[in-house]
Amino acid sequence: MQVGSKARGLVRVLRAPTFLNSNRFLSHGVPAIEAPSHSSRQQWRPHSAFSSQSLPFSGIIRQRIEQHSMCSMLTARASFSSVEVGPTEAVKELYNKMLKSVVAQTMPPNAWLWSLIEKCENHEDIKLLFDMLQNLRRFRLSNLRIHENFNCNLCREVAKACARVGALDFGKKTLRKHNVYGLTPSIGSVHHLLLYAKKHNDVGLMVEVMKLLKRNDLPYQSGTADIVFSICYNTDNWQLISMYSKKFVKAGVKLRETTFDTWMEFAAKIGDTESLWKIEKLRSEMMKQHSLRTGFSCAKGFLLERKPDNAASIIQLLIQNLSVAKRAGVLVELQKLISEWSLEVVKRQKEEDRKALAASLITDIPVMVSGLQNMGLELSVSMEELSKEGALT
Repeated sequence: MQVGSKARGLVRVLRAPTFLNSNRFLSHGVPAIEAPSHSSRQQWRPHSAFSSQSLPFSGIIRQRIEQHSMCSMLTARASFSSVEVGPTEAVKELYNKMLKSVVAQTMPPNAWLWSLIEKCENHEDIKLLFDMLQNLRRFRLSNLRIHENFNCNLCREVAKACARVGALDFGKKTLRKHNVYGLTPSIGSVHHLLLYAKKHNDVGLMVEVMKLLKRNDLPYQSGTADIVFSICYNTDNWQLISMYSKKFVKAGVKLRETTFDTWMEFAAKIGDTESLWKIEKLRSEMMKQHSLRTGFSCAKGFLLERKPDNAASIIQLLIQNLSVAKRAGVLVELQKLISEWSLEVVKRQKEEDRKALAASLITDIPVMVSGLQNMGLELSVSMEELSKEGALT
């Protein structure tokens, strides 16, 4: 019976590999290697301290690692229509080295884990990274009695790696406070995923990330608002920017100048003067002076209300308060107001209101420019777009 029991044990080693000393160390979806069974009371000790009785089993483990490495199972396989991309060689090699260390019941050096994160280049690399994180967490808990998560810097780098290679399914896992990987969610991790959403104009991802932020009790921050507002502006989603602005303001977030730039420029672009002046009131409570973009947004608001003299005055005040280096941008913004904004804002109005707005802008923009010139400003801008017949209609 004893011989039969040992034989069955060996069969289990060869046929149904698990990770380390217990089924607790088995990561779902990633086969691993079984180490020799020890007494549950036996304390952790270095591989060199193993008794001579454990050596034969250690040899079996080393053999099984070579024969049944997870990495070899994930290498690219050809199919009739496509080729499945596997993990990169650099990640496979480092993963195997860390795996051997853990099976030998020694904690891999921190540098190896940082290197593994840095080397990830595709989704399968990230899959191996998360498998290793899960097993290292179990090892820390069971063998080293370390209950704390990995440090915050490492957790942010994991999220950054996920965003870098587009492994968004794993990236979202970094934002969950209850996870099996020893990761602590942070606003830095949120920003890495939001920046990916901004780069790809992915509104759906942005909404998912913001839901995870709230669900996992992460704070709204000014940097978060800056990215979210940019995504809403770039994807032309006024409804979302209005919704999130209320959340950020209610949370008491002090918005950045660049955030007000985006928000006010959007309001002016769609011709929503009511929202524009509400945003301007909030901006004036947080900062003393206008930026180039917020100043011109107010000028556009005055033009929409048929107040060209007010528009000229605020541009003059803007020039006085801007540094010499930034004053060159005034002509650029003024030309964009004439050539681009006037066309855009008219197109966004209801059909029955377009003709009246176009007529008012054709009349009032030249009045504004003349007002600036009468104030002693030397301006050289093209009014050609306004002078064309039917230019704004």
